[in-house]
Amino acid sequence: MTQTTDQNRRSLLAAGGAGLLAAVIGAPAFAQTLSDEDKALIAKATAYIQGLSNAKGRFVQTDPRGVTTQGTLWLQRPGKARFEYDGPGGLLVVSNGSNVNIFDSRLKTFESYPLSRTPLALLLAREVRLDRGVKITGVRKLADGFTIVAQDARRQTLGRLEMNFSSEPELIGWTISDVKGGQTRVRLSGLEKVGAIDSKLFVLTDPRRRVGKGPTG
Repeated sequence: MTQTTDQNRRSLLAAGGAGLLAAVIGAPAFAQTLSDEDKALIAKATAYIQGLSNAKGRFVQTDPRGVTTQGTLWLQRPGKARFEYDGPGGLLVVSNGSNVNIFDSRLKTFESYPLSRTPLALLLAREVRLDRGVKITGVRKLADGFTIVAQDARRQTLGRLEMNFSSEPELIGWTISDVKGGQTRVRLSGLEKVGAIDSKLFVLTDPRRRVGKGPTG
């Protein structure tokens, strides 16, 4: 049970959501004809992400089993992010600009993936670029914002992504739907721009290899 829960928390970077943030921001391949208003909203989302530099906020993640976890996130574009799950056995997900490192203190596991192969890639890119492999399948207007729905154009069987923005716009969350119908929802709150962030927050080496001292860089 514990191991399953910990694995589900990794949905933030799940393979099925590999297009997570790459799919959000405008793409030239549209599955259906979008109105000028829809395209304008996609452009607004693009500009918002491009203008996001140092930021901090909270997140709540609900996995397909209904298990909810939460924590604090820090962003420092380009390249760096930290998702710190609450609790003494919380998960740490840290991007240092090249790799995304994941440490599970409960299971004592450490994993590392190239940033370019994770959902964080586009959000943290120096320049937000259109991804030709992404297909925007719809834009839904909400009372207080809008949702952009997308799929990977080449591997549509991997599922669907819904990114939620407020009307400002601000990124307020996303939902990843996998091929089996399971959904992982992430809701953001209080994500706001901040000043300088301690660079040590974006350093995460394998704690199991340390001997009494923290990482030196």
